[in-house]
Amino acid sequence: MRRVFVLWHGPDAVGVCVFSTPAASLTLRSQFFGLRDPRSGPALAALNEQLWLLQRVVLHPTYRGAGVAAAFVRRCCELCPVPWVETLSAMGRANPFFERAGFTRVGIIRKPPGRRTSADGTERERKSRHSEPVYYVFENRR
Repeated sequence: MRRVFVLWHGPDAVGVCVFSTPAASLTLRSQFFGLRDPRSGPALAALNEQLWLLQRVVLHPTYRGAGVAAAFVRRCCELCPVPWVETLSAMGRANPFFERAGFTRVGIIRKPPGRRTSADGTERERKSRHSEPVYYVFENRR
């Protein structure tokens, strides 16, 4: 975990943003940034220096729909000491939340054709069999 931001309303914590290190390789990231060998030592070092993953956003249900979350996420990203923040959203096609927060939609992570979940697969595999998350990037260069 790199950093955690908490949104307070008086004495109550009503939101949280969690930032962490990104995965070593992601096809859409490589395409977006023009990376040729994303798993090489220098590329991984540069990645960890210049890019964080917005891993989790949680907002208390009372505050959802009030326009608070997008501003909170944008400000948290602006406070990160890196020029780029990325995130993945399972709901990105249905709800453009990250776009309202200032992220650029790069694309959808498609599952390879023919990839099947085994009949005795884990519950996680069964639940995610239709998931194709949207990949977003936030430019934080000043």
